Amino acid sequence: MKIHILNQFDSSGFLAGLEELQEQYQFSLSEEGIPITVQCHKKNHLKINYQNGKGTIVYQKEVHFFRALGLFIQHYQSQNGEDFDLEETPQFEVVGPMFDLSRNSVLNLATFKHTIRMLAVMGFDSAMLYMEDTYEVEQQPYFGYMRGRYSQSELQELDDYAHMFGIELIPCIQTLAHLEEFLKWDAVAHLKDTRGVLLVEQDQTYEFIEQMIVAASKPFRSTKIHIGMDEAEELGRGVYLNRFGYKSRFELMTNHLEKVLNIVDKYNLQATMWSDMFIKLASSKEGDRYYDLTSSIPNEVIEKTPKGVTFMYWDYHHTEVQEYTKMIQKHKSFGHIPSFAGGIWVWNCFGTNYSLSLKATDSALEACKKEGVREVFVTLWGDDGYENNIYASLLGLQLYAEHAYHHHLKEQQLNERVTFCTGVDEATFMLLNELDRPPGVKKDHFDQTNPAKFLLWQDVLLGLFDKHIEGFEVASHYKELEKKIKEHRNENQLIDFTFDVPQKLADLLSIKADIGIRLKKAYDQDHKEELKKLTEDVLPLIRQKTEALRKSHREQWLKINKPFGWEVIDIRYGGVMARIDTAIKRLHDYIEGRINRIEELEQERLLFNANLSNTTGVGWSSYYYRIASPNVFFHVLPIY
Repeated sequence: MKIHILNQFDSSGFLAGLEELQEQYQFSLSEEGIPITVQCHKKNHLKINYQNGKGTIVYQKEVHFFRALGLFIQHYQSQNGEDFDLEETPQFEVVGPMFDLSRNSVLNLATFKHTIRMLAVMGFDSAMLYMEDTYEVEQQPYFGYMRGRYSQSELQELDDYAHMFGIELIPCIQTLAHLEEFLKWDAVAHLKDTRGVLLVEQDQTYEFIEQMIVAASKPFRSTKIHIGMDEAEELGRGVYLNRFGYKSRFELMTNHLEKVLNIVDKYNLQATMWSDMFIKLASSKEGDRYYDLTSSIPNEVIEKTPKGVTFMYWDYHHTEVQEYTKMIQKHKSFGHIPSFAGGIWVWNCFGTNYSLSLKATDSALEACKKEGVREVFVTLWGDDGYENNIYASLLGLQLYAEHAYHHHLKEQQLNERVTFCTGVDEATFMLLNELDRPPGVKKDHFDQTNPAKFLLWQDVLLGLFDKHIEGFEVASHYKELEKKIKEHRNENQLIDFTFDVPQKLADLLSIKADIGIRLKKAYDQDHKEELKKLTEDVLPLIRQKTEALRKSHREQWLKINKPFGWEVIDIRYGGVMARIDTAIKRLHDYIEGRINRIEELEQERLLFNANLSNTTGVGWSSYYYRIASPNVFFHVLPIY
């Protein structure tokens, strides 16, 4: 498809972006192309029109132009050149994803740029880079050491690239908690209160924080910075408590925030922070409850909370509009409208929990529109090593984008847009949801459940989750899912390679999912012929398919991310295969009479999640090391 931009609408800014999009979206700039008149106006409105062989695009913000151009190309192609007239009204002032670059998966520059191009066509005007220690701080050699940290020049290159499309990149760092991966080094023990929390009220700590803020903000044009400070429950309870005695966390939080804001002000930056600690500390209920909808914020807390920072309310769990509405109203008690951060559940799983993500997104963004929230982000966390990848979130990102330009969405709109923007249709993305929806998971469940993860990593002899799938046709589910994914794949799509891992995982789980149940049943019945078949035929096949999955996963990781962090996943796969070798030896020894019992198979199987009957899933575990073994992986020392 050829297009011809008639007027010079700040072409110096847009031309580079247009050139970058041509190959991915299959158009070219040519004087022989469809003539398109482009107009910039002050109204918060987009117009896209094609009539009598000519086009018009009217936009306000730069990124609106790229969304409008995508809509023009999409509708021209889908309607075979017939006339069309479209209008959209942005619902938020700021909207964008937050990329988790701190849980081992650090996007390489090629992937990041490819993603930026999709964000532009979707219409996102911002993106936050969540970097705990994965950016370069010159004075701190251990900061992000061997973790794939970005150099200053890499971050500047990304910022320059995003700027071509009118997208603002915003550093999102931590200035209090979630710094375990830096504070583990002996060289910085003087900065540590507990495993992940900084030692507050010490000059050397604030010198370090200033170094972080300078390093994180310098490569970016944006004057915004997210300073983190979430989930700091251990604040003042480690080295600080032993050295200085008890002080309330609220007092520590407010004093610390004031000092950090002084640094932020020194460099003329605008600060945002996660709101949970102040909401928790204001709660009248025990347990520091963030989502306590019944309590109100005491005036004393409001008065003593430092001003000059925007609270960001994060919530990925709730599914009802009124739940979000009440929490937004509670945040308003502090005197300003909060920002909001939802989430697409790509963490702690190999697929994406779209059942929860899409429902939660619809409810959250409806509430945000009603309550006048102007800044909206969507988090893509990567907890426990980021076994998943950012492309698995694209359907969810598209939903955020469509909400951002429409008060109400039309039924087919999401599928049409995601197919154009990403090359993959909604039905194919939704297959990722099926990885964690085998029999036993109730339809439209909203509980956390990740059977694909725990059935992959669990030990074949110990079977910690076998009780969770007992009586369900789980293996056949994965066999059918492997076929469905294969049928939906299209090797011509740029991100088709990311569906190879789900396909090979489903193939593996079609025989591994219930292997522990089959082994124990044969052992309990003293059925040695069945044990021999499982030992000589099935377990070697599981090992073979595990190796095939590992290689596919490795190829995906190295194509998307920097290499650092892959060693963690490599070790996990190696553990599965090593334990299969041990299981084969143990079973052979038993079958051939060298041992008279297999103690692992004599153990009664218990539920990993004792409250499973109260859920709509088949179980959940956030951590690989808990899935792989009930024994000690590492000794956890006291928090100080």
